[in-house]
Amino acid sequence: MYFTLLVVVIVTAIALVALALGIARAISPRSYNSQKGEAYECGIPTRGRSWMQFKVGYYLFAILFLMFDVETVFLFSWAVVVQDLGLYGLVSILFFLLILILGLAYAWRKGALEWK
Repeated sequence: MYFTLLVVVIVTAIALVALALGIARAISPRSYNSQKGEAYECGIPTRGRSWMQFKVGYYLFAILFLMFDVETVFLFSWAVVVQDLGLYGLVSILFFLLILILGLAYAWRKGALEWK
């Protein structure tokens, strides 16, 4: 029974994707020119060497942002089930927050949060 249900779901998914692609292809506007065949790049064409170095601060700032963004996702899922977890869940999340606060303090002390 479950196998037939799985097959029906997979066939339905494939049919819906094929139908959506077919409708999009049928009603989309068509324009053929030489620029559409070129590689896409943002901005104007470069002159000279296009490789340049970026400051590592940009990457570090982005990594810190992602770290605290992921923290928010974990905190939200923890908040949904906090009553079921009891004291163990509270201690676990406090340990998680302690590690993140120590990481933030380390980054702050090293000057990673200063935009120069």
